[in-house]
Amino acid sequence: MNQDIISEIKNQDYFSITETIEKFLVDQIEKNHAKGVILGLSGGIDSAVLAYLCKRKLKKNTLAIIMPDTTITPKIETEDALKMIALTGIEYKLIDIKPIINEYSMYLEPNDKSKGNLRARVRTNILYYYANAKNYLVLGSSDKSENLIGYFTKFGDGASDITPIISLYKLQVRELAKHLKVPDNVISKKSSPHLWEDHEAEKELGLPYEEIDSILYCLFDKKLSVKETQEKTQIEKSVIEKIQKLNINSEHKRLTAQKPVIE
Repeated sequence: MNQDIISEIKNQDYFSITETIEKFLVDQIEKNHAKGVILGLSGGIDSAVLAYLCKRKLKKNTLAIIMPDTTITPKIETEDALKMIALTGIEYKLIDIKPIINEYSMYLEPNDKSKGNLRARVRTNILYYYANAKNYLVLGSSDKSENLIGYFTKFGDGASDITPIISLYKLQVRELAKHLKVPDNVISKKSSPHLWEDHEAEKELGLPYEEIDSILYCLFDKKLSVKETQEKTQIEKSVIEKIQKLNINSEHKRLTAQKPVIE
């Protein structure tokens, strides 16, 4: 793997990026006549970055909802989320979604993957409940890496009103987190949506984000072919094609609902 590509991805002006996102958030609240913003805080890096961005200029107009399913969510994730609440001082609510999932399960046939996606969709329902009640905008926590390969639940964590960090690769989100002084243990922990027990993003994808971001950066930012990406990144062609296929197969998740053309 070419370390120069990784350095190129990481080497950004994070002070300027922070200011741009802060202005974006303030402008969107004004444009949409909203009173604030709401986010799901999981204890992971993406939502942590959102919380730390919001606390700078929107501290009194931000609500974070911590929504573990205590059946499968590691206790440390909720503890980390609560620590970040203490550090940022933003308003929060803690809601265990286990009873909600259990209620659904009484009426649905068993399917572990679908149940995992259900957890993400239940969390989004809760976010929009409070967003409606408070006239807040829902913040999406998807980054560029997850968005391009479709690593999110459609109408779950992929649903939001605005997406502040969707232009940043996972490696860049980690660097922005350092700039914002997010706790080190949150920055270094394995990324996970925690949709089922022992769920880890890199384990499920079969690749570290260093490789995923290098491939995506070459294919989409540099507009290189698969062959050129292979030469540039020094990553096997089959791996590059796997990432490319994930992007193609997940296109429907990034588009609005399709409709027939009737003339």
